[in-house]
Amino acid sequence: MVVVSKEEFDIGKIADSGQCFRLKRLEEGRFRAVAGNRWTELQERADTWVLDCSEEEFDGFWRDYFDLNTDYAAFRAAVPQKDAYLTAAAAFGTGIRILRQDPWEMLITFIISQRKNIPAIRACVETLCRRYGEDLGPEYGFPSAAALAAAGEDGLRACALGYRAGYVLAAARMAENGMLNLAALTELDDEALPETLMTVSGVGVKVASCVALFGYHRIAAFPRDVWINRVVRERYRGRFPLYRYKGFAGVMQQYLFYYARCGEPCAAG
Repeated sequence: MVVVSKEEFDIGKIADSGQCFRLKRLEEGRFRAVAGNRWTELQERADTWVLDCSEEEFDGFWRDYFDLNTDYAAFRAAVPQKDAYLTAAAAFGTGIRILRQDPWEMLITFIISQRKNIPAIRACVETLCRRYGEDLGPEYGFPSAAALAAAGEDGLRACALGYRAGYVLAAARMAENGMLNLAALTELDDEALPETLMTVSGVGVKVASCVALFGYHRIAAFPRDVWINRVVRERYRGRFPLYRYKGFAGVMQQYLFYYARCGEPCAAG
């Protein structure tokens, strides 16, 4: 077991922040995190989270996955008090961290996410993993490119992917035949990375930004979905001050998204 302070680390908020779809609430105060072909459970206590893994596994994977070495309080300190909305959003979202997730998993997940709400995305991803991922015991791993390519479009449509099945199949084939080398994209700068991702069929600006932020930990990325667009339109007169958060605007995006979806009195869905 590994014990982690709850200060600046809130699994429940991370699970609802729109960045991951395999962080599962098993019961009140208990979660299971699944990443690639790994999983661990987290149990809430008064001031800590207890991870069901060895110190070696924690230091070798989960510490980095949960981005526990990054100072998020420093990011929040950059928010000026005059920005009352973001001040409230950052306070409400304290404990959210940008997970360091696998680029392949993020590419497929966010292709699937288009025009779907979070519960529907989770359901699709779970079906995909059960049918084509490795059996890990209590969970299934995320399917490889080879597994998804072999599934074919009909097999992918059977996972409730709809029109997205063709995009997922195309991405899988590109990754399988070497046309798309996601590991090599880590060498690209913040501008070139999303541009290259958008060469994949079905990947537009929003999906590319999400993959950059959540799959490559490019925290300068600022994905804009319907929630963020509404906030920017209604609270910032159509122009969010990205210049204030140069290099870490993606952290602000998570605070805004989570607050708009879960915190404002009018939030729903």
